[in-house]
Amino acid sequence: MNFQEIIQWLLQGDISIQYQTYRDLLGNENNDLRARIEIEGWGKQFLSKRNENGHWGLRFYQPKWTSTHYTLIDLKNLSISKNCKPILETIDIILSENKSPDGGILPVGEMQRSDMCINGMCLNYFSYFNTNQNHLKSIIDIIIDQQLKDGGFNCRLNRSGAKHSSLHTTISVLEGVLEYKTNKYTYRLNELVKVEKEAQEFILQHRLFKSDKTGEIIDKRFTRLPYPSRWRYDILRVLDYFQKANVNYDDRMQDAVDVLISKRTKEGFWKLNANYPGQVHFNMEKAGGASRWNTLRAVRVLNHFQGKN
Repeated sequence: MNFQEIIQWLLQGDISIQYQTYRDLLGNENNDLRARIEIEGWGKQFLSKRNENGHWGLRFYQPKWTSTHYTLIDLKNLSISKNCKPILETIDIILSENKSPDGGILPVGEMQRSDMCINGMCLNYFSYFNTNQNHLKSIIDIIIDQQLKDGGFNCRLNRSGAKHSSLHTTISVLEGVLEYKTNKYTYRLNELVKVEKEAQEFILQHRLFKSDKTGEIIDKRFTRLPYPSRWRYDILRVLDYFQKANVNYDDRMQDAVDVLISKRTKEGFWKLNANYPGQVHFNMEKAGGASRWNTLRAVRVLNHFQGKN
């Protein structure tokens, strides 16, 4: 399939795929489509799973992947309306029930310390849904405080200690910081921009998925393409982050770009690898088949870096 045929195939997908195809590949901010995400397709299905107590699943972080936390990430990634009333109500519940003494968001329990992966993802959807900045200040404080010397983040630091950053945690924090910046928050913004640059450099030093010491692939799962990503890192997730953040091409990205290109089928799309084990509300796509999510994300990545491909 050529580019126009890929576009037409994408436009036959869920309303959220249609909206993002128009926005990201055709340069058309189709607000009529966006308004329909809440009342059609995957968006409507996710919202229909919300319980009377305002949560999804059993509670904020249980079970994976039907909990409130992961459902809100899924809904945000659909590009659902930022004014969706049920979501705004649920965010208020989280802020009243799950704040930790250390300033972050607790996954479970009253005495546990907050987790940086979770706080990065929370900052992501809190910022997207325009949560009052006063509620975000303590999260920003702990993010800045938890940065490691190598520039990245590791969720173990706040619990059992860590000396080297994790790509999983670092990408979650970076996505949160990007959404915070995008939505014009100002608290400690200059410091966050410095944190952002250093965390990006940490990922680039690893050529996105390789050891900075041996050059070997850190984890072969980093080259798989499941979706949703959950808390896990992979090359498409990070490349998509870099294009959203409008980061210029760096030759240290090329190994990951080459892997991504190699996964394009002769028909011109990308397949979906098996998703991570756990409960789900429903499967948006079938593992092993052509994936509109992966194709949309891959095409917008390659469009952004097309000068080097």
